[in-house]
Amino acid sequence: MEGLLTVQLLVNAVVCVVVIHVILAHAGLFIYFERKISAYMQDRIGPNRTGFNLGQEFLPRFGFWGLGQSLADGIKFFVKEDFTPANVDKALFSLAPLVGVVPALIGFIVIPWGGVWDAPDMTILGLTFTGGPVVVAGANINIGVVFLLAVASLGVYGVTLGGWASNNKYSFLGGLRCTAQMISYEIPLGLALLAVLLLAGTVIPDEIVRHQTEHGWMLLSQPIAAAIFFICGLAEANRAPFDNAECEQELVGGFHTEYSSMRYALFPLAEYAHMTTAAAFFTLLFLGGYHLPFLPGAQPEHTVLAAAFLKFVVFFSKTVLVVCFMMVVRWTIPRLRFDQVMMVGWQSVIPISLLAVVVTSVMVYMGQTDLVSMLIANGVMAAGILAVMPLMPRYTANRRIRLYGSRFSPMPDEVVFTGPVSRLAREDRPVEGSVATH
Repeated sequence: MEGLLTVQLLVNAVVCVVVIHVILAHAGLFIYFERKISAYMQDRIGPNRTGFNLGQEFLPRFGFWGLGQSLADGIKFFVKEDFTPANVDKALFSLAPLVGVVPALIGFIVIPWGGVWDAPDMTILGLTFTGGPVVVAGANINIGVVFLLAVASLGVYGVTLGGWASNNKYSFLGGLRCTAQMISYEIPLGLALLAVLLLAGTVIPDEIVRHQTEHGWMLLSQPIAAAIFFICGLAEANRAPFDNAECEQELVGGFHTEYSSMRYALFPLAEYAHMTTAAAFFTLLFLGGYHLPFLPGAQPEHTVLAAAFLKFVVFFSKTVLVVCFMMVVRWTIPRLRFDQVMMVGWQSVIPISLLAVVVTSVMVYMGQTDLVSMLIANGVMAAGILAVMPLMPRYTANRRIRLYGSRFSPMPDEVVFTGPVSRLAREDRPVEGSVATH
């Protein structure tokens, strides 16, 4: 029994409990960030009134800048009526949100948030825990990134089950879209990951961080794979411009149209948890993980407890910045049509990811894996892609049909005037200008 009690096991349990609660708390905080970022980009103010007293004047107004808005939203979801439509599959209807949120909350356990801590032997409540080098992660397994990729692929089942069990055509179409999209973008996601693993020579997360410490961040040596991985991360999390499973203009809300109360709230929670896990995965693979150059304590050789805390802060700060960049992308790029999403995946992203794997394999075989050589190889690859793409055949079934007699397709000898007819409507200054208003 004593041989099974190690500090590694204790750290695994503590990291799981702490990080799960941090992710749950940040899901509400990220919703606040999303509102403020979108408001800033649209020249608005965003949430700025609700404090933690939730508008009750007899309570002190704890909070500022509208920080209580997420708490108010959470309370609202708890007290709203949990309505279940009459003809749904009740078992799957209730199971779908859980199936969606659980994979999002277990994928993080292989992330080495704090690197390695050289722990001493400990005695807690009469139990002796054996020390030694301890990886500050939820689970120290040798197939870390493979586990993370496998868990991430399970998120599609929650959306698909929710869309099918709702007995609603809009929800069903949203579930079908999500299934096709996530299956399609898992292919380039795995290929971009394979390019990184070929260069690092390991699937152990902490070893990938150590490789970047010695040879430079993968963002510099594998920029094309990083871009592909980021794009696929957005698609896997159903984030704009890939949010076709829930686009309001076409599907009323998509796969969660029939949901309300906390069962609905689990879907946004799963989305932001997926974003956090995807951002942490991106940080691990391309941003050096917990490594930060020239910062004492954020290096792999620093194994004291204070260094582990510092590494955790650095890692999570990078993750938050990547999540905020995802929000900026959402409010910058308009949503793609679903046929465009599939064409981008199969005609562009998958071939480019295959090319990245082939080029990386050749460079590894030739022994040219240093940062400068890989950066040059990626530059040549990008130039080749830009040169070849205009020559590739393009086909889309969604061509604009000419409507005979319309202003865009007038009849012969017809003069089309698309501007306003009234002189007052054409006047820039109708009150102070030259056109009489009466």
